[in-house]
Amino acid sequence: MTLSNPLSVIAVISALLALIFFIKMIGAIKKRKPFSSSTCCLTALLLLATAALFGTISIATHGYQALTREELAATVHIEPIGKQQFKARFTMADGSVQTFTLAGDQFYIDAYILKWKPLANILGLHTSYELDRVGGRYAALQDEITRERTVYSLSQEKPLNMYDLRRRFAVLEPLLDTEYGSATFISSNRPQEYRVMVSTTGLLIRKTDKKENGGTGRSRRR
Repeated sequence: MTLSNPLSVIAVISALLALIFFIKMIGAIKKRKPFSSSTCCLTALLLLATAALFGTISIATHGYQALTREELAATVHIEPIGKQQFKARFTMADGSVQTFTLAGDQFYIDAYILKWKPLANILGLHTSYELDRVGGRYAALQDEITRERTVYSLSQEKPLNMYDLRRRFAVLEPLLDTEYGSATFISSNRPQEYRVMVSTTGLLIRKTDKKENGGTGRSRRR
């Protein structure tokens, strides 16, 4: 949770105000002012609840990237290394590099998409995404059932995940419009570099070679 996030700022300010009202409550109790102490106590508890709510949202959305247009999520270089086997070298949007050895005829990737309501937009939350998994996919269903499966995580480890919280707690419904998964895949039978793009409608894959148009992978929601 960083203070550059508006939600973090609201959480910290609410927590500080709650502390002030708790101190005032103690002073009112010492002066035997029951009404004043009760009011300070309720106000402090309300501010603490506000701090907890916005702090939780801030932590749970850590790792998600804000999305206002079609953006580059990662560049992936595919290198076949055997029959139905290939390496996928990821260069993420932040510059980090990861390499995976995958089994299958196709390169597969999916992501979580969070779409916020206008009220949340005012607080600085916009449609965002997080890449979740990468795997190998077989073209034939029988191969998918019987042959080696390879799936790896791309998401960041976090104590809380907004995607899971939204499904568990109805209190977030006024802020979060919808959450869904988006997946896309493309053939991995020859060396090629691809751009994994993400937009408010989901993931898609494009070849980096400008001479090869129409190389967009098939995309679907899940």
